Amino acid sequence: MKKLRCLLLACCSLGFLATAPALSSEWSEAERQFIQMMQQEHQIPAQETEALLRAASKSQPIIDAITRPWEARPWHEYYTIFLTERRLKEGLAFWEEHEEILIRARKQYGVPEEVIVAIMGVETYYGRIMGTHRVLDALYTLGFHYPPRQTFFRSELAQFILLTREESLPAEALMGSYAGAMGFGQFISSSYRYYAVDFDGDGQRDLLGNVVDAIGSVANYFARHHWRDAQPITIPAWVSADTDVAALTSGRGTVLTHTVGELHEKGVRFITAMPADTKARLFAFEEADGGYSYWVGLPNFYAITRYNHSPLYAMAVFQLSEQLRQHRVMAGQ
Repeated sequence: MKKLRCLLLACCSLGFLATAPALSSEWSEAERQFIQMMQQEHQIPAQETEALLRAASKSQPIIDAITRPWEARPWHEYYTIFLTERRLKEGLAFWEEHEEILIRARKQYGVPEEVIVAIMGVETYYGRIMGTHRVLDALYTLGFHYPPRQTFFRSELAQFILLTREESLPAEALMGSYAGAMGFGQFISSSYRYYAVDFDGDGQRDLLGNVVDAIGSVANYFARHHWRDAQPITIPAWVSADTDVAALTSGRGTVLTHTVGELHEKGVRFITAMPADTKARLFAFEEADGGYSYWVGLPNFYAITRYNHSPLYAMAVFQLSEQLRQHRVMAGQ
C-alpha cells in the first residue's frame, strides 16, 4: 500500500493524472472524446461540459424533421410555403418599420434591403417563428444520434458552448430550429460567433431579441460571403432543343460550375450584361405541370446558398425579394 501511494504521488508530480481526468462511465466513447476535446482545445472544464450533456435530451422529432426537410420537395410545392400574399404584406410592413436600419445596413455592407427582409421572411416570418426546439437538444441529438451529419453537429455543439459563454446566454433555455439555428435570421452557432455584429452599439450582439443587430448581422453575413453590390442574383433562361440540360444541371450542391460565356455556347439563352467570364450555373426547377423552369444562378445566387445550401431556398429568397422590391417601386417608396 505504501509503494502504491508513493507511485500515485509521483504520477501526480509529473502531471500524468492532471492530463487524464476521470470521466463518469455514463458517457459513450463519442461523448467522452467530446468532453475531453472541449477541455483540451477550448479549456472548458470537463464538469461544465458534462453538466450540459446531462441537461440535453435526445429528441426523435428532431431526427424525424431533419430526415424530411422542405428542401427535398419539388419547387412547385416548396415555393408555396414562402411566396404568399400574407408574407409579402407583412414583409412590406417590416421594411417600413425598420427602413432606416435597412438603409444603413445596405450602405455599410452593400446588401439590398429587399434581400435582408426576404431572408427574415423566409427564415422566421419576420421574427414570429424562431423555433420550438431547445438548441441544446437539437445539437446534442444530431451530434450524437444522427450519424449522417454527426461531425458537423458535434462541431456546432462545441461552437454553441463557446457562444453561450462569450455572450452570457442561457445554454439550457435557448430555443431554435430542429437544426439548432437561432434568432430572427436563424444563425447557427458558428455563424453567430463569426458573423454577428452589434449593429445598434449597445455592447452586445443579440440576434435573439434585437432586430437591429439581426438586420446588420444578415447583411454582414452576405458581405463576408462575397455579395456583389448592384449585381443580379439570377436570370431566367431558355434552352434550345440540342442543349444537354442534364449535363449542365447534374451534380449536387450549388457551386457555379460554368461561366456566362460557356452557358451561351452550350445553347442556354438568357439576357445579361455580365462579362462572359462571370461564374454561373444552370438550375432547373420542377413546375406543377411536370415541366421545368430554367434560371442561371450568378455569384449573388451562390452567396444566398451559403445561408442555406439549397437552390430552392435561394430561389424563394430571390423571388420574395423581387416581390417586395416591385411593390415598393409601385408604391413610389
